[in-house]
Amino acid sequence: MTGYGRGAAETVGRRVVVEIRAVNHRFIDIKLRGSPLEPSVEDRVTSRLRRVCSRGMLTVNVRLAERGAVAGAKVDVDAARRVHAELSELANALGIDEPVGLALICAQPGVLVPVQDEPDVAAIWQSVEAALEPAVAQLVAMREAEGATLARDLDRRATRLDGLIQRIASEAEAAPEQAMKRLDERLARLLENSSVDLDDSRRVQEIALLADRVDVTEEIVRLRSHLEQLGRIMADATAPIGRQLEFLVQEIGREFNTVAAKSQSGDIARAVVEAKAELEKIREQVQNIE
Repeated sequence: MTGYGRGAAETVGRRVVVEIRAVNHRFIDIKLRGSPLEPSVEDRVTSRLRRVCSRGMLTVNVRLAERGAVAGAKVDVDAARRVHAELSELANALGIDEPVGLALICAQPGVLVPVQDEPDVAAIWQSVEAALEPAVAQLVAMREAEGATLARDLDRRATRLDGLIQRIASEAEAAPEQAMKRLDERLARLLENSSVDLDDSRRVQEIALLADRVDVTEEIVRLRSHLEQLGRIMADATAPIGRQLEFLVQEIGREFNTVAAKSQSGDIARAVVEAKAELEKIREQVQNIE
């Protein structure tokens, strides 16, 4: 599911801006961009997002600016002594009587070593969290709005599927009788100029086997059950349901395939084709649902 969220926060000496962009993805994939963060802060950011998103490719841009931060420095005394000795020797060699000044020594590379203060991870997380929360709230609101639109679309398509299942069931009721009629007609043509007398019991047996092969009652029952489950899951969704819906769509597809394989009715075959086309649209949608 898609969405966007942005949040900003400013604390003493630090400003943080968080932007989150989410696009459709079958799994959860979170990528952090922007300012480098401490590993523990990155973990907290991803954990927070995983609590509200179970699917989607999320790009999180965190911009952190420290204000008025001054890097410290320490003096490498041994390096200063070596620099002083070298400069003094150079002054003597050049006949210069001026003493080597402290400013000149400190200006040489390696004498003053920059020192980075240990980052205050707790304070950094507090600033990042203050910007992250409004971004997450905005992202969730946009995804929920999209989810409501998808739910309405899926409900319409499920209603369409239900109508096609009813049509298949109605056609299937007459299928055994039609199969028997076709068998009798075929036998009549074969035996028209023959002296062979077909045993009635064998004829009844063949008709029974044929009727069993074209019977799709079990498939219709399972299709209705799967469709009811789909509606119930969507109506009672309080947790991620995308994978459940994917499984049901897969099972519905299998049942339609079985109906098509068993049926010898052109009307049923046409209804199955329509149903599978509608089901494919549902499949595309549920892959984007949380």
